[in-house]
Amino acid sequence: MLLDKLIKINEIFFSLQGESSRIGLPTVFIRLTGCPMRCTYCDTAYAFNDGKNYPIATILDNVAPHNTAYITVTGGEPLAQKNCLELLTALCDKNYKVSLETGGAQPIQEVDQRVKVILDIKTPGSGEHKNYYWPNLDYLKPDDEIKLVITDYADFMWAKDVIHEKALVGKYDILFSPSFEQVKSQDLAEWILRDQLPVRLQLQMHKILWGQKPGV
Repeated sequence: MLLDKLIKINEIFFSLQGESSRIGLPTVFIRLTGCPMRCTYCDTAYAFNDGKNYPIATILDNVAPHNTAYITVTGGEPLAQKNCLELLTALCDKNYKVSLETGGAQPIQEVDQRVKVILDIKTPGSGEHKNYYWPNLDYLKPDDEIKLVITDYADFMWAKDVIHEKALVGKYDILFSPSFEQVKSQDLAEWILRDQLPVRLQLQMHKILWGQKPGV
């Protein structure tokens, strides 16, 4: 049965959403173990291996006590576990407003259509742009979002070219996020304004509030 399927979980915690258009909303985060990518700026390396297997039913029980409609499934790379798809569907069936944070190396076409996908496009500064699965762009829905983490000015120029070349402008919310402690937020803001880019500057609010650590 679907609810008996096992998923390796690194942590489940209740916090404020620090990113995306849902920023500031009380949200339950389900962080899955494992990731095939090794981005230079990764802030969740602790989730590469550590975790424990839980049935989907138990995960739902852990989520239920929190008074929020918002659930974010994240990682690591959640789609690296095949049963993640069943977890997403089970959460949607409980009428949660579910978002999925994915690094873009795994196909998204089988993700439940009720899920809001937050899809990374990996820049050269990530060290993983050559492993990116570009066909994912064909499976995005109008209410999904695209995130690009900017590590330096070269990344910014690359990202600007990509969103135009891939005709993403005007189709999706596009988030430009400064890599934590690598790019000054003010610099990225000024580049966006200078070039009049129709993108959203995204700061990681949870790190501003609590610093870079698990469970926030």
